[in-house]
Order: sequence, then structure tokens, then C-alpha cells
Amino acid sequence: MKRFLYISPLLLAIVIGGFSFWGLSGGRDPNAIPSVLISQPVPDFALPSIEGMATEGLSSGDLANLGQPALVNVFASWCVPCRAEHPILTRMAEEDGVLLYGINYKDRPDAARAWLEELGNPYAQIGADFPGRVSIDWGVTGVPETFVIGADGTVVYRFAGPIVGADAVAKLEAALAEARAAMGQS
Repeated sequence: MKRFLYISPLLLAIVIGGFSFWGLSGGRDPNAIPSVLISQPVPDFALPSIEGMATEGLSSGDLANLGQPALVNVFASWCVPCRAEHPILTRMAEEDGVLLYGINYKDRPDAARAWLEELGNPYAQIGADFPGRVSIDWGVTGVPETFVIGADGTVVYRFAGPIVGADAVAKLEAALAEARAAMGQS
């Protein structure tokens, strides 16, 4: 019995180490987690604008019956992957004419303003979700996350993680194209 007591910390460390290694190893796709929002109207919410910015806040009413598909991007200034995807979202908004809305997640207003001043503001409107409650309603598991909203205000696609690399951009553009095609059929 005493031997077991002596080796039990070692066994516990091995088990914890094994789970840690599994958790940190690659191969799991965050987009494989299904979103219950797909084919549902955007959640009911109303967010103020980022304090000190001239942009409007964001609400579910702003996303209802847009007449064209749009993107809602959940981002934060402290999020390194958000910085990496920002030029791609900016290009899509400025060059491709994609309607882009933002939800600023758990960010200090001064940090969010500085980040947008440095990188540019491609968002038509931004809602400040400092408490994170609205992001929970959207089912956000981490930032960045981007949602494709259909012309009728329903969520048609969710992309978890940064939109970087040709594969990620292609997936998002395909979802936008599908939303545009559905708009033409209705």
C-alpha cells in the first residue's frame, strides 16, 4: 500500500501530462463544432458603439432583411489571430463590397479604438460586447469567429478561428456565394 502512495503522484502526473499533450496537439478543427444558429434568425441583441467612436452600435434589427448577405466578425484588440485576419476582411469589405459588421469582444474602448485606428476600420457598424453576454448568445467559443448572415437575417454559416490562408478564405467566399445564390432563389 505504501508503494502505491509513493508512485500515485507520478501516475497522476502522467495522466495529466497525457491529457495536456492531447489537448495541445493539432488535428482538431474548431469549425467541426456545429452551431445551433445555422438557419436561425440572428439572436436578439442590442450593443452600444465602442465608447468614443463615431460609428453606430449594432443590434439584431440592423441585420434583419439586409437585402444582401453580410458578415458579422467577432474580434478583439488583444487577439493576435484577429490582427492576422483583419487585412483579409478589409479587402473583402473594400474591394469585394462585402457588408461587414463587427462585435468587439471583451475589449477596453481605448484599446479597441487604437487597434482600429492603426489597422483601419472596415466595419459598417460595430457593437461593443464588453461583458461578453451577446457573444454567448451567438455561441462564440473564442475570437475570432465570423458568421455569414443571409439577406433575410438568418445565420447561414459560422467560421471559427482566423480567416487566413487560401483554404479559409475559399470556405468563407463559398458560404457567401451560397447565400447570394439563395437570395436569388427567394
